[in-house]
Amino acid sequence: MANKQERIATLIQKNITDIIIFELKNPIMRLVSVNSCDVNHDFSLAKVYVSHLDVRKINDAVKELNSAKGFIRSSLSRKMDTYKVPELVFIKDDTYERAQRIESIIKDINK
Repeated sequence: MANKQERIATLIQKNITDIIIFELKNPIMRLVSVNSCDVNHDFSLAKVYVSHLDVRKINDAVKELNSAKGFIRSSLSRKMDTYKVPELVFIKDDTYERAQRIESIIKDINK
């Protein structure tokens, strides 16, 4: 089952990236990247982690993606050959900030 979850999550991630690049007309979306996707066990919910090259615009981008998720989900349903398309939740990916904090802590310890 975990293998299927990973395949579906990867497929969703790839297709949402294509939708953002080619179908969304909002200029703030040009610099958005889909970093990862997690699908729950019954495929009813997909958490899509995104980042923006301009870190000041990430909150606006996440807000816009969440408001456009109906359009994204319907477009996703045309691209995927699955029984149902999960609900989408777009979340700011803070992996980079966490890595920076850890690196800063390590530098402070080594001083």
